[in-house]
Amino acid sequence: MSCSWGTELWDQFDNLEKHTQWGIEFLERYTKFVKERSEIELSYAKQIRNLSKKYQLKKNSKEEEEFKYTTCRAFLITLNELNDYAGQHEVIAENLSTQIIAELSRYTQELKAERKSHFHDGRRAQQHIENSWKQLESSKRRFERDCKEADRAQHYFDKMDADINVTKADVEKAKQQAQMRHQVAEDSKNEYLTYLQKFNKDQHEHYYTLIPHIFQRIQEMEERRVGRVRESMRVYTEVEHKVLPIVSKCLDGMTKAAESIEPKMDSKQVVESYKSGFEPPGDVEFEDYSVSMKRAVSESSFLNVRGENRRRSRSKLWPLLKRNKVRHQTTPTEATNKIPCPAWHAPLFATGDLDKTL
Repeated sequence: MSCSWGTELWDQFDNLEKHTQWGIEFLERYTKFVKERSEIELSYAKQIRNLSKKYQLKKNSKEEEEFKYTTCRAFLITLNELNDYAGQHEVIAENLSTQIIAELSRYTQELKAERKSHFHDGRRAQQHIENSWKQLESSKRRFERDCKEADRAQHYFDKMDADINVTKADVEKAKQQAQMRHQVAEDSKNEYLTYLQKFNKDQHEHYYTLIPHIFQRIQEMEERRVGRVRESMRVYTEVEHKVLPIVSKCLDGMTKAAESIEPKMDSKQVVESYKSGFEPPGDVEFEDYSVSMKRAVSESSFLNVRGENRRRSRSKLWPLLKRNKVRHQTTPTEATNKIPCPAWHAPLFATGDLDKTL
């Protein structure tokens, strides 16, 4: 499909001027759109980076111990991938700025200057044909005026020549006046013909040479503008296509991090973190207080038995007492040995007193 503005739009100078101005405004509008998109990408990347940084592991914190679980390690990987993901949006913003915004801004200024030059040439050509037309009209009116004056002078001479009462000198004077007016009219006619030929030549050159050439350059300028918009829109999508593989890798990394989570392993880690190493307490033995103790038991043996029973009872109930956490490497026997024995503040009993007490 081909068309020529110079031949088909030869009389649409003003409309072409308006259309090309609209084209520049559209180009500026599209540039502004890409600029705002770039700003959104930068803002989004900044927010994503801040979010990733906010939830990163802080050194020397309680959270550091939590990363022994697969869920926490997977979350850390996700945060790192998210940080890389934000970097790709920064790349998009940078490429939009350098490859589209900067280029279109520079091209728009060049386009404005070119458009101004073309329409300046068009106005100059238009002014030339208008001046030629004015000269033609002026010579035409002058020729018309001189013809009328020559006709009046001729009528006056004819009237004087037919009047017998007019002197010969007056008749001769009227004749000379009529001849002069005829000569002036003849000169005006020649001038008019000259300007007419000049105007026709200028008009033919204007509408068949100058205007087609100027409009052709304007058409080429406008087609380049449209082509530049097409190329910019292609680059607009290509900029995002280029980062998709890296974005896809970031997402794949997040997926692998999620798949690396092992519920059984985390469950085992809980055991390793909190296992005390103690055995569950055994059955509580029956203590028969109805059987009288032998009086022959010595004080030392009695005290040893009572102390041993008390230690055995405490050993069995040790996991239930509120004590500091004991590592699973500590054996129940070692833990029991660390339990302070109760102090006996009363003096040793005599044998008689012991019998009374029993």
